[in-house]
Amino acid sequence: MTDWLLDPHRMRQHAGWTPARVTLVQMLALAAPIAVKLVEQGTAMAAVLVTALVTSLVWDLAFALIRGRTPSWHSLSTALIITVLIPSTLPLWQVAMAASFGMVFGELVFGGRGYGIVPAAAAAAGFLVFSFSGAELSSSNQAMALATLPGAVLLLAGGLVSWRVLVPVVAVLAVAGFAQGDISGFFETLIAVAFGMVFLIGDPVAAASTNLGRWVYGALAGLLIVVFDTLAGPAVAPAAIVFASLLASLFAPLIDYAAVAVILRRRRQAHG
Repeated sequence: MTDWLLDPHRMRQHAGWTPARVTLVQMLALAAPIAVKLVEQGTAMAAVLVTALVTSLVWDLAFALIRGRTPSWHSLSTALIITVLIPSTLPLWQVAMAASFGMVFGELVFGGRGYGIVPAAAAAAGFLVFSFSGAELSSSNQAMALATLPGAVLLLAGGLVSWRVLVPVVAVLAVAGFAQGDISGFFETLIAVAFGMVFLIGDPVAAASTNLGRWVYGALAGLLIVVFDTLAGPAVAPAAIVFASLLASLFAPLIDYAAVAVILRRRRQAHG
């Protein structure tokens, strides 16, 4: 673990970035997207939000009690991301099961925030698609993309998302769009992936930790979005972003390992 975001002890020592403060900043970044969802889908979405929040908090408190630790409350921001990813038409028991899987197997069994290998919200969304026939994820729109921008700026300014991850994702999508001669399609794709790009692919725990590795990780995530979207059809499928995030995050440790090896080799060559 080379990045301070991956180590709660180092997090506390880094410019006052306690786990609670990180969670608060992430929740502020998610405020506008959640507001858009509530305005667009009304009380049904509010029920989904409450279900996701309660389920995630129950598991957070349960694991904190078992381990004799204070709750991290990070489950709150995870629940908000899950809420944005799923539609209001889902039965609440499916929402609860998906949130449970994401929180437990995406994060808590590994020790909590900072120790998981995939974004917990992406694990929840992937579980939902695979486990329930006919279950679909929410499609993003222009309002959601615009609502994501202030949060993205906040997270980038706080160092909670790396621009080295986001830039190659956008670059790969742009190259794919221009190669197909569909410039307007590129902007449509960017709108569709904006939220997932920031809050799933940009997750600092699941993403690569080295600067070189982040460039490679972002490019890989962008390529996977293109591949999964091609398989899904002409429109950008929400599942494409989720599965691209999950698969790219699984390769993140290997990418970092290779990046460290390259950096060490360059230093040996430079210093003899």
